[in-house]
Amino acid sequence: MAHDRRKADHIRINLEENVQFPRLTTGFERYRLTHQALPELDLRDIRTSVALLGKHLRVPLLISSMTGGTEAARAINHNLARGAQARGIAMGLGSQRAGIEQAETVDTFAVRHVAPDILLFANLGAIQLNDGYTVDQCRRAVEMIGADALILHLNPLQEALQADGDWNWHGLLDKIAVVCRTVGVPVVAKEVGWGLSEQTARRLAEAGVAALDVAGAGGTSWSEVEYHRAPTERLRRLAKTFADWGIPTAEALLCAQRGAPGLPLIASGGIRNGIEAAKALALGASAAGLAAPFLKAAAASADEVIATIDQFTAELRTAMFCAGAEDVAALREPGRLTRTAEG
Repeated sequence: MAHDRRKADHIRINLEENVQFPRLTTGFERYRLTHQALPELDLRDIRTSVALLGKHLRVPLLISSMTGGTEAARAINHNLARGAQARGIAMGLGSQRAGIEQAETVDTFAVRHVAPDILLFANLGAIQLNDGYTVDQCRRAVEMIGADALILHLNPLQEALQADGDWNWHGLLDKIAVVCRTVGVPVVAKEVGWGLSEQTARRLAEAGVAALDVAGAGGTSWSEVEYHRAPTERLRRLAKTFADWGIPTAEALLCAQRGAPGLPLIASGGIRNGIEAAKALALGASAAGLAAPFLKAAAASADEVIATIDQFTAELRTAMFCAGAEDVAALREPGRLTRTAEG
């Protein structure tokens, strides 16, 4: 099926091609954590644990939704899940449309047997609600993997760049609201890499979502990904034109705070190390989401996923220590983060 080929293409292109935003950055370089030469802390006592959607995370880290539905995806998801279980972090699955429509692919998403305790997110494209999906399919996605919550991802630009994309986004907000009221688990609205505006965050909060993943610009550009799989020169040119489109992650995080004050926010989109995650937490995020570094690690082994988590955790703990923050809440105190003059 075309959907299978698309998913396989996405894995291959992300692993083999340079698909970063050509010029647009996450915006975190405009912020600096204030160094404390006398932190009055013991590095061993730094506490990184947080609560998100009622579950405990040892580290405020989410392995962002990536893949499923193919044989390659099965091994990747199992390696990701083993790492998440070993280190007590959260994980999202890739879009489960394949699992809904092709029963033989369901086990490529199944990870609860290797990760019984993690905060696990099911995932469907919100646009499928305009293509015949209802709360029934949303429940099936949750039940398929024993998920704690459901991500509805938003990707209008990606769909617009695809010859076989879903282009009708009219009336979708009301359908999202119905899912939020009736699906029975928390719903998280997530962009896929172009950011959430203040207006969109407000409308989603009013619709009843339990959290937002801002998934801003500056990391993987899905415009670049679609460029590499475009079947015609016209679509390749279209994708290239939008290679730097989007709201940088740091800006999207602030937009979401203004639009949806009080909602838990996940900061994803180009976060590559623990310092950038610490900045996101200081700006108000409840957790940081990473995808690209984990995809490369999971393509190798579960041990590589664990090593990636451990490296990230060491960087985050060191940043917190040197900023004088004993826990994540302390990172948000006034004076911990400053905006640089050039920002």
